[in-house]
Amino acid sequence: MSALRSVFGAVHLGYIVIETERLADWHRFGVDAIGMHHDALDSGLMRFRLDEQECRFLVRRGPAEDVVATGWHVDGHAAFEEIEARVRAHGVPVLMGTAEEAALRGVERLSRFPGPKGITQEIYTTPVKSAEPLRMLASGFVTGDAGMGHVAITSTRPARLHGYFNTVFDARLTDWIDETISGAKLRIRFLRVNERHHSVAVAAVRGLPVDPVRTRVQHLNIQAAGLDDLARSYQRVRELGFDMALSIGQHTNDKELSYYARTPSGFEWEVGWNPVVVDETTWEPSTHQGISIWGHTPAGRTIVDKLAQFRLGARSLVRSENTVPALSGAGVADG
Repeated sequence: MSALRSVFGAVHLGYIVIETERLADWHRFGVDAIGMHHDALDSGLMRFRLDEQECRFLVRRGPAEDVVATGWHVDGHAAFEEIEARVRAHGVPVLMGTAEEAALRGVERLSRFPGPKGITQEIYTTPVKSAEPLRMLASGFVTGDAGMGHVAITSTRPARLHGYFNTVFDARLTDWIDETISGAKLRIRFLRVNERHHSVAVAAVRGLPVDPVRTRVQHLNIQAAGLDDLARSYQRVRELGFDMALSIGQHTNDKELSYYARTPSGFEWEVGWNPVVVDETTWEPSTHQGISIWGHTPAGRTIVDKLAQFRLGARSLVRSENTVPALSGAGVADG
């Protein structure tokens, strides 16, 4: 194993792999509603771009209707090899991606290993930049050193997920939110791997080992470059008939203005604007009450939806959640 050194700040959320049978709906959602650049690869593959990087979302045909992999851009070969060495040292296999897999993701060097909830974690060193000009309804999205956004996951073992991302990426706790939704008390922990307030959020029902979300991710987030981009995409989502999960509002912890749309695969997609940037010299974790200062009103929720969510939670009681114990600290108590 290589000499231990922190990789915090050298890791950035780089791309997401989504598997779906609803490719036409995803094309309409990504291009016409959210406003991203689209590249068709073949009848079962397409990509969305947010910036000059060749791929930010790889959407492929398949039955999951979910996120199946997250790709992390790692600065330099030394940090890349440090992460590989950590994973292997814990007895977890690391597989090299093929040249074809790397090309589909728009990267030059690719490795993968198991991640929590069955979401494969992929790391890469050098993204390929496209020479093709962006064709987007949006003026732009914020990526760069902060990465392209964040992923939010529900879990029955939140401390283990925290342990996983700390072991692999030296993730730091930014803060917590306590929230009550439909009578269930939630605690959400927010983890950062660079200056972005969080790249991973982990939500858990306090006191009950239930997971009320069918999909592996609860939502994805991308950051709009301007307030006008946020407002116009919100209007397009509504006009095109896509479900709105939460109306425009502002979060308590990162102060991001955002809305949540429901994707064709069922998980949610948050478009946000202007979150705070963490100053490592002064930041201290704290707990916030409620996810929103204002807004984020649930849209279109019926009693049937709520009953379905309770049924999913009940099923999770008899389903074992994969936290990759070797990397997450299987002895860690959850709470």
